[in-house]
Amino acid sequence: MAAEFKRGAVEGTGSAINVSIGFQPDYVKCFNIDDAGDLHAVAEWTTDMADASMFKGLKIADDGTTSNLSNTYVASDGITPYAGDDTNGEGFTIGADGDLNASGETIVWIAMRDAGG
Repeated sequence: MAAEFKRGAVEGTGSAINVSIGFQPDYVKCFNIDDAGDLHAVAEWTTDMADASMFKGLKIADDGTTSNLSNTYVASDGITPYAGDDTNGEGFTIGADGDLNASGETIVWIAMRDAGG
């Protein structure tokens, strides 16, 4: 079974970011690699999940002393496939989740799709 794979990096803006890759992915994984808050969010999304959702992990000890959870399913401001338009090709959108997409922080991403079967 063939698959397509792309990777890259974008700078966080705090607002939704469209990432054009030439196809709509079945799987996306994003990492905030220079998080000023030292949480270093990791987000994963598959086509089995709702648009704008993601499974998010944070680098914390989940000991009940913070409002953050080390792992959680997020139902908004996550990752959504992007159909593209005349200017941008198909891809995905990184939502405005404050842990993952903070202004000026680098988000590294991996996107894949099943290209046949």
